[in-house]
Amino acid sequence: MAFMGDMISPSPLWQNGPSPGAFYNFPGNSHHGPSNHTNQDFRAHSAAPITTTTTVICIKFDKGCVIAADTLGSYGSLARFRDCPRVLKVNDLILLGSGGDYADYQYLRDIIEQKIIDEQCIGDGLQLKPKSLHCWLTRVLYNKRSKMDPLWSNYVVAGIQDGEPFLGAVDKLGTAYEDAAIATGMGAYMATPLLRDVLDKGPLNEESAKALARKCMEVLYYRDARSFPRYQLGVVTAAGVVVEEPTEIGQNWTLAHMIHMK
Repeated sequence: MAFMGDMISPSPLWQNGPSPGAFYNFPGNSHHGPSNHTNQDFRAHSAAPITTTTTVICIKFDKGCVIAADTLGSYGSLARFRDCPRVLKVNDLILLGSGGDYADYQYLRDIIEQKIIDEQCIGDGLQLKPKSLHCWLTRVLYNKRSKMDPLWSNYVVAGIQDGEPFLGAVDKLGTAYEDAAIATGMGAYMATPLLRDVLDKGPLNEESAKALARKCMEVLYYRDARSFPRYQLGVVTAAGVVVEEPTEIGQNWTLAHMIHMK
């Protein structure tokens, strides 16, 4: 019973233990005595997005795809950053749209841009295709999610795959699907019915698809508290990719005739 110490002067119950709020010094550490590390010294996974963006609208038409997204970055409920473009030309075949945490989008955007530079340096005449980028995004996002450190953003890939329009979405869990019309964020609830109602009547041409995207962005500006009147619109066809300069929504608040400001 020597380990219990002298009955008259017993050893401390928690000998060499950590001080309150610190971590225990396990055997094998380079120093002796109680650990002085605090919680701030250890890596923490992101628990929530900080600067966020909202809906991306994507429509497939007969010869390509259209993507529209506003330029607002919200800091909580504050419309803090008003110049956050998130419609990206990847190459001459692919457009990428993102909604969710803007920093996570910037992180992936830098990786994708470096992939394109590496591809150009090889100079073999091959280009990244939309299905390949879509598949790669599913693996990256699922891998991050499996490590309990997800990228808090959703992505939409639009492009031309072997002469045919391609449109696919990936969420932060790596869940992926393809469709003729995709809307993320609040647009999944407010814009999807508008998109499907028009697409059910028959295929669209480029001008009709652009007009539908602009209509959805206007409805979302009226209805979504995190939206913004300035938005970008991008088009991808076999002829290439065009990302237009940000444009303003023509506001018409006469529709709110039942609201009386006091």
